[in-house]
Amino acid sequence: MKHEMLCRPSATAVRFALDAGEGLTCEVGAMIAMSSALTVETTSRSRGGGGGMIKGLKRMFSGENFFLNHFTAHQPNQTLLIGPTMMGDCVHHPLRGGTLVVQGSSWLAATDEIEIDTTWQGFSSALFSGESMFWVKCSGVGELFLSSFGAIYPIRVDGEYTVDTGHIVAFEDTLRFQIGKASRSLIGSLLGGEGLVCKFQGQGLLYCQSHNPPSLGQLLGPKLKPA
Repeated sequence: MKHEMLCRPSATAVRFALDAGEGLTCEVGAMIAMSSALTVETTSRSRGGGGGMIKGLKRMFSGENFFLNHFTAHQPNQTLLIGPTMMGDCVHHPLRGGTLVVQGSSWLAATDEIEIDTTWQGFSSALFSGESMFWVKCSGVGELFLSSFGAIYPIRVDGEYTVDTGHIVAFEDTLRFQIGKASRSLIGSLLGGEGLVCKFQGQGLLYCQSHNPPSLGQLLGPKLKPA
């Protein structure tokens, strides 16, 4: 399977070239266009996996859809074009046996070998970080595709790294984070406009996004007229 990123980084779409028998699992609604010899199957479980209804419900808690779309090529040289819901970037992450924890709405697609599940972040972390209590957990060996709001960029953490809440896209499970203040005092953090941040520790890969939807909503909300 080959892929190409189009229109980066503000309105990225991903174009795949699939040979006969190759498949891709995508977020519902991600398909933009496809060749005629591609078929799509909509189910609540990963390709070849079990526990369909339970896993579908767990994905809903993380902000994803209950269903998944499985695309399969039945002839060589088939093209599939997909894109995220939000205006932003996409990134390809080759998964080689580890686990990547992805924020809800940032999982876009994966090859059939990757298991898509949900993991519990913790009530306190979700309450203070502004993120969901549940995250998408991707594990196995295959190709993973993520999306973001704004540009997406990787950080190789070795020790500590601080990220403003709402800018986390995904991170390897070798990393852990705690919620803390941006500056030494809470008042200083609030007056500086930063508030609370996520402080990562450990060694591993972290993906961040340049913008976040809550900040855009706070900016546009007061300017929108009632219907």
